[in-house]
This record gives sequence, C-alpha cells and structure tokens, in this order.
Amino acid sequence: MPHFQAWEEFTRAAEKLYLADPMKVRVVLKYRHCDGNLCIKVTDDVACLLYRTDQAQDVKKIEKFHSQLMRLMVAKESRSATMETD
Repeated sequence: MPHFQAWEEFTRAAEKLYLADPMKVRVVLKYRHCDGNLCIKVTDDVACLLYRTDQAQDVKKIEKFHSQLMRLMVAKESRSATMETD
C-alpha cells in the first residue's frame, strides 16, 4: 500500500485509478483525534492509495478533492474534464 508524501502525486494517481474502473473504486476518510491524523484512502481492491497528514491546511485540499470525486461518482456520464478544471 503506497503512502504518498506529495498531494499532487496522490490526486493524479487516485484520479487515474477512478477513471480506469469507476464501479470498483471506494474512498475512505479517517480521522484519529488522539494522533491528529487525517487519512484518505482510495482503493479498487487491487491497488490501494493512501495519503496521511497532520497539517490543518491539508484538510481543505482533501475536502475539495473528495467532493470532486463524489461529483464524478454521481454524474450520469464519466467526465474527466471535471477533475482537471477544478
């Protein structure tokens, strides 16, 4: 399970994983208060991508990316341009 250190690398890999097979991808957000860590995991049961942070400014980035993925997941047709323009 690769742990990404750079946010941009994680978002590119997660987007590519989602666009490869949208019906199998799951997104999990996990916050541990005792550690102060926020973790986002994107998986399709074959590949698992993980980004973990304890920085408060990263929460907005994760929130924005998560909402972009959710918009793609509920869209009627697959639109890769949505991720690239936002």
